[in-house]
Amino acid sequence: MRNRRKPPCSAEASQEPRTISQSLPSPFDPKWNDWPIADVAIREALLHAYEDGSWGRYHGPNVARLEAVLAEVHGVKHALVCSSGTIAVQIALRSLNAREGSEVILAAYDFPGNFRAIQDAGLFPVLVDIDPETWCLDANSLSAAISEKAVAVIVSHLHGGLAAMQAIEQVAAKHGIAVIEDACQATGAKIGGRVAGTLGEVGILSFGGSKLITAGRGGAILTDRDDLLQRAKIYCERGNNAYPLSELQAAVVLPQLEQLEMRNQLRCKHLQRLRKRLEALAHRLRPVAWCSDQPSFYKHAWLCDTAQRAHNLTQMAESQGIPLGKGFRGFFKRPESQARKVGTLPHSREAAERTILLHHPILLQDEYAIDWLADWLRQQVGEE
Repeated sequence: MRNRRKPPCSAEASQEPRTISQSLPSPFDPKWNDWPIADVAIREALLHAYEDGSWGRYHGPNVARLEAVLAEVHGVKHALVCSSGTIAVQIALRSLNAREGSEVILAAYDFPGNFRAIQDAGLFPVLVDIDPETWCLDANSLSAAISEKAVAVIVSHLHGGLAAMQAIEQVAAKHGIAVIEDACQATGAKIGGRVAGTLGEVGILSFGGSKLITAGRGGAILTDRDDLLQRAKIYCERGNNAYPLSELQAAVVLPQLEQLEMRNQLRCKHLQRLRKRLEALAHRLRPVAWCSDQPSFYKHAWLCDTAQRAHNLTQMAESQGIPLGKGFRGFFKRPESQARKVGTLPHSREAAERTILLHHPILLQDEYAIDWLADWLRQQVGEE
């Protein structure tokens, strides 16, 4: 690792106004954005798949092994891999065998693919607000959204926040609707001692190119219910599996599962350092709530005090290659013909306008990278 001069901490810095050269002695290192990272175990898995010929098979050992390992790691009966996390949501919805036009509840601020998956399954979205502390569906809004047509709720863990799954499960069980738990952004997180993706009827994972575990593309559903697994398989069957994960993709996911907990711990450690260094800016950059459970950080969210600040920060970051981006656009502008809205959805609107997101690769770098980012944010936000 190269020797780098660390930027001065605020306690050590001169009382004179800092210049860019004083506070940021070197430019942002593009290598801090590298993902996926070089990994000998992945290289060996690729070579083994080549040598045993499994890379080119419809049916080989890697997919079967991955499904068994995913089920074991998550403590569920069944795991079914597929071509993407978005497709996994659609497969999960189809496994419910719901009548066309039935309603599915989701947060008005969520991943766009979840809204589209509901529509593609012939179902109708119902929008509720988010908890402003976690960016996840507000459990207190769920009861008011449930009608006689409701069959399910999609609950996403977003931006380092974890949804209140126990409360959501209780409401869903009371009204007899299914919970689809989208853990695509929370790989390896734990809620009440259970791994994210195992607290609903169906859990969703993603192995997309930017995710904490990546195969370039890919996803999986998790469930304890035999009937849901059977319907999921029937939906995927088109003479052959229409939404497969390849043997080669399965091969590279397996070694990453072994390293996930260690890497999640390092990401959490570095985020704690970053958040500590930014505490003085909390009135302008409010971080996602760090709950007592064990989060994982594919993204880390801050809510800016103004939409203009969020715009300025993301524009400046993009120009310098810094991994800060905008949040989702949300669904609150969708017409009534496309979704039923419960309330005015104020927190979802704020999140869409004022969220900035830190992408995870920098969190596996050294402390210098974390401190550089903290100083950059302090310079952009704190000196006004």
